[in-house]
Amino acid sequence: MTSERLLRPWKPERQKTYIFRNANVVNTTEGSILPNTTVKISNGLIESVSKTEEDYVVVGNDNEILIDLGGKYLCPGLIDNHVHISAVPGEKNLGDLFGLDKGISSMRQPYVCQQMLRRGFTSVRDCGGALLPLKEAINDGVIQGPRLFIAGHALTQTGGHGDVRGPHNHTDCCGGTVIALGRLCDGVPECIKGAREELRTGADFIKIMAGGGVASPTDKLDNVQFTAEEVRAISEVAKNSNTYVTAHAYTPRSIRHAIDNGATGIEHGNLIDVETAKHMADRDIFLTPTLIAYAEMASPDFPGFLPIESETKNAEVLRAGLRSLKLASDAGVTICYGTDLLGPLGIAQTKEFTLRAQALSPKAILQSATINPARRFGFPGFLGQIQPGFAADMLILNENPLDDISIFDDPDKHLLAVIKDGRVFHSRWTKLSQDVVKAAPMIE
Repeated sequence: MTSERLLRPWKPERQKTYIFRNANVVNTTEGSILPNTTVKISNGLIESVSKTEEDYVVVGNDNEILIDLGGKYLCPGLIDNHVHISAVPGEKNLGDLFGLDKGISSMRQPYVCQQMLRRGFTSVRDCGGALLPLKEAINDGVIQGPRLFIAGHALTQTGGHGDVRGPHNHTDCCGGTVIALGRLCDGVPECIKGAREELRTGADFIKIMAGGGVASPTDKLDNVQFTAEEVRAISEVAKNSNTYVTAHAYTPRSIRHAIDNGATGIEHGNLIDVETAKHMADRDIFLTPTLIAYAEMASPDFPGFLPIESETKNAEVLRAGLRSLKLASDAGVTICYGTDLLGPLGIAQTKEFTLRAQALSPKAILQSATINPARRFGFPGFLGQIQPGFAADMLILNENPLDDISIFDDPDKHLLAVIKDGRVFHSRWTKLSQDVVKAAPMIE
């Protein structure tokens, strides 16, 4: 046993080599199927993608496993570009969720991560709440979860979206105070320090609240938040650290305010208009709609989840959701898949596929959950495709998602296996066993 194994006994075994023959490979860039294909993965990477040869002979050892997919579909792992892992299930309403003890939240987060992976999401981008220890625990193999890209705490102004204090709460929070998923910053110096602090503590990007939101009690949807100088200061800090700023914004005014001052991504955007969508497309600004969040917050399955002051705001953005999605797509905006589900609503993560199918094609929706967020992450040559040199993050499906994208919304029926980093984390298929946890030897 090596010293590394003694120090970190949770480290998984080295990845096995798998050769998947007779696969229908989903080509996410072209929106097509590559039939009768052999894909070899080794050391966590895709080694080769080639036409299946009938006389193919495996030469090697017991660590090289040949699997005949028999026409099953091999699809890149899914990517959710907007989650909040620390907003864990277990609480009945939004107030209890935001007031939850951090220790309790941290104990539930591994469950949330494992469930996301079981649904087929091999990568996710957390837009406020998840912190570096969680990301390190996943990377190190302590817990099972998707590849994690984090913003740390989202930056918000006093009284902005992210400030969960009600109007009768007169507690005076000083600059830099962390409240729920956000960090309060007022004025350029506090904004600069807040952004630097998030980057210092492991943030991969910076998330700002540039306009009003549904979940916050005191701001209106049409509010514009942070000054232009504050947004520019935060954007400069991010740029100097070779990363980017994405902004929570619904209205044309708040969207333009964010991107004209340095943000390169917009979250939600439900109230966007044609001119603003074209403005975004011309500047290659990413848009991450999160339609399922509003649908679930209005669902009878979760009565009383939203406070009364949020229900009206939620109804407004819910009505505008599909229109904004189609409008942005027609303008040529790069769209990413996002869900933004909080607490118990997280169970609906795959329902965004079915919602988007009312406005977009299966190809466009699949690209929004693969190659588009991969480019947003800065890894267009590593994630979102089944190509040599890419991460071995793949799903085995029994149906073609390009024919019916809604199959992702029924993983218990259609998702046979989830492979991340070359390891089989989850399998419902008798031909392929999970290999992340080594089976204990039998005593009797």
